[in-house]
Parts: sequence; C-alpha cells; structure tokens
Amino acid sequence: MHLDFNPNNEPAAEINFNQFLDVDMRIGEVVEVEDFPEARKPSFKLKIDFGEGVGIKKSSAQITVHYSKDELLGKKVLAVVNFPPRQIGKFMSEVLVMGFSDKNNDIVLFDLDKDVPNGARLH
Repeated sequence: MHLDFNPNNEPAAEINFNQFLDVDMRIGEVVEVEDFPEARKPSFKLKIDFGEGVGIKKSSAQITVHYSKDELLGKKVLAVVNFPPRQIGKFMSEVLVMGFSDKNNDIVLFDLDKDVPNGARLH
C-alpha cells in the first residue's frame, strides 16, 4: 500500500493525542517478497509476519530502488496495520509499510538498533 503525500514536505494538520493512539503501527518481519510487475510504479508484494494477534498481512511497497528481494527477506519493517485494505491493481494491500523519502523521493526503510518481537507496537 502506498499513499502519496505532500510533495512540498509541509507539516500535516495538527492532531490530538487520541488520534495518534488510533494509528496502530507495529513491527513485522518480511517473510515473503515477490515482484509486482503490474504496479504503476516499481513495487514489491510483501507478506509480513506481525506475530500473534495481527498475523501475516500483505502489502505493496514501492521500495525497489534501495532494496532487493534478498535484502528484504527477514527484515523488520514498521507498518500501519489498522487501515482498511486497499486494492492495488489485482492485489489487495492490507497494511502500509512506513519509510522516509530520500532526496529523490525514493523510499528508505529504517533499522532498529535493538530487536523487538513481531507485533510490537510503536509508542
């Protein structure tokens, strides 16, 4: 799942703390990676294990510039797990993988400096 954000990098509208708590962001481990040639922009299809409670979810991620399929397999990623599923072509994306735009607007994932279990929630 990919959402297009403000290209001018302007701050988002202010939200209150309870709105932030409604966004369920969790760590998951990539357990499967496939090419997604039907996507409009180069993407991978991912299966991500969020552990007990959330389970394995699918996502389309535009992260082909900085990552190979081999690099992604076993990688821990942060994702929003409580958005409704979104149809991307013939693929149903269930979670939004989070990343940062580099100077070319290509997505960069971040690395944890300590291990956390699959399903750990961002606080």
